[in-house]
Amino acid sequence: QVQLVETGGGLVQAGESLRLSCTGSGMTFKQYCMAWFRQAPGEERVFVGAIAWQEFLESTPSYGDSMKGRFTISRDNARNTVYLQINSLRPEDTAVYFCAAERWGDAVPEEYRYKYWGQGIQVTVSS
Repeated sequence: QVQLVETGGGLVQAGESLRLSCTGSGMTFKQYCMAWFRQAPGEERVFVGAIAWQEFLESTPSYGDSMKGRFTISRDNARNTVYLQINSLRPEDTAVYFCAAERWGDAVPEEYRYKYWGQGIQVTVSS
């Protein structure tokens, strides 16, 4: 059974950096496209970015249009973990951040394309 667990969230001040981790179990991690989404209070969940599965070659992450620049996604297949680095945090980055996975999936922004989801982790940015 595939399980995804996000860690690394919390309360941070504006301007700081944060790295979220998502560790998968019950899966051959390198075979999964891994994505990050976020949901701010009262808003719909939006695509942050994704990194495709890596059977043989490294893959380049893709990002949502409004996420380019301060967000960096990387993965460590040996640790079954995908990371989301967020720099220069802003109060508007306050959200629940979700990790998602799809076996052999493409790095796409549509939620329905991802079968497995973590429970989400809160990130709160104070001004």
